[in-house]
Amino acid sequence: MSFEWVVKIISENWPMFLRGAGVTLFISIIGTIVGSLIGLLIGVIRTIPIPERGPKKIVLKVVNAILSIYIEFFRGTPMIVQAMVIFYGSALAFGFDMDRLYAAVFIVSINTGAYMSEIVRGGIVSIDKGQFEAAQAIGMNHFQTMFNVVLPQVIRNILPATGNEFVINIKDTSVLNVISVSELFFQTKSIAGNNFRYFESFFVACILYFIMTFAVTRILRWVERKLDGPDNYIMMGNQMQVETPEDIMRKEKN
Repeated sequence: MSFEWVVKIISENWPMFLRGAGVTLFISIIGTIVGSLIGLLIGVIRTIPIPERGPKKIVLKVVNAILSIYIEFFRGTPMIVQAMVIFYGSALAFGFDMDRLYAAVFIVSINTGAYMSEIVRGGIVSIDKGQFEAAQAIGMNHFQTMFNVVLPQVIRNILPATGNEFVINIKDTSVLNVISVSELFFQTKSIAGNNFRYFESFFVACILYFIMTFAVTRILRWVERKLDGPDNYIMMGNQMQVETPEDIMRKEKN
């Protein structure tokens, strides 16, 4: 590898590298946010208790079956194939002329939603059942319980997994070059095709991918620490606080 060529490639093509990195971050951020919202909604729906009989049972069974098909399909097929089917397949079958950038955001969003729905469902199931029973005891329905009691805890618990999905999306946007989205991999391939220095060009792309993923990881860990609160947190006493045996013995000695 020639470092002179690396410097030359960066100096001559840095606008294309930055443009590609910007598109990659845009698709990843929007796709992760929308996918997380989809996952939260599906996770809440899939945890609705199914009654033993009645029309509500039939409706929930049908909805759960449709959501299960969606989850299994998008988790069981590669994103590159999904991109080809959604972008080119929809144009051939239905005549949809989708904008490539919007199509990329849509593909990443629904793919992320399938993964996030299972992450959210696992987070909801991990919450102690006593909290559900307590919420029902004070008259909350399922959705009130979820949004007021369960989801605030679930969001904190699944934050590391959500960050992992964000990092994966940054890397997986490279497959969207099959529908000619001008993200970082596509721009790097164009640069390498012009100068025929593939190793040096993609070495620069590797560094940019690493910078993006490393920065996202550090930011999310900082957010996790903020949500955890201070390490030296001490609860203030109140009038109803129960005395410890040590306090009782100390009083008797005095």
